[in-house]
Amino acid sequence: MRWQEEDIDLYIGAKEYVDTLLIPLMPLSMDDKFDINKLTVQGELLTIFANEIEKQFKGRIFLMPTYNYMFNEESSLELTRLNNWVDKIEANPFKHIFLLTLDHQWKKHERDLAGNLLWFPAIQSGNVSSKESQVIIKDQINQLSELIRSYW
Repeated sequence: MRWQEEDIDLYIGAKEYVDTLLIPLMPLSMDDKFDINKLTVQGELLTIFANEIEKQFKGRIFLMPTYNYMFNEESSLELTRLNNWVDKIEANPFKHIFLLTLDHQWKKHERDLAGNLLWFPAIQSGNVSSKESQVIIKDQINQLSELIRSYW
């Protein structure tokens, strides 16, 4: 289920069966060309992963809109902000909360997060549509799906 009107109606009617929340974490930056290009590719990958996982587990996982934050900001402040955001959402209640990201900076704060971190490295190729990238993406999605199942 996603953050859209038709899915919200389904969620409200079946809240007790939707026990898992998936929150994509996406850094933003407009500082330099390298950061912009790298983060844009990461954003595309994050969207692909989140949508595929939601599709596989539709009816059990609720996909929140992407949580955006500024790249290279003070991480402790962002950690507090994210945890406050998750705490408010968690009141619904979700048994499992997964934070999906390609940003390795979150690994440093993993034990302090108000959810389970699903971090994976970004594909180095700039073309997420290439055959090679698609094979890698499919494999990573399968690994993430298995990891999520292990929590259930």
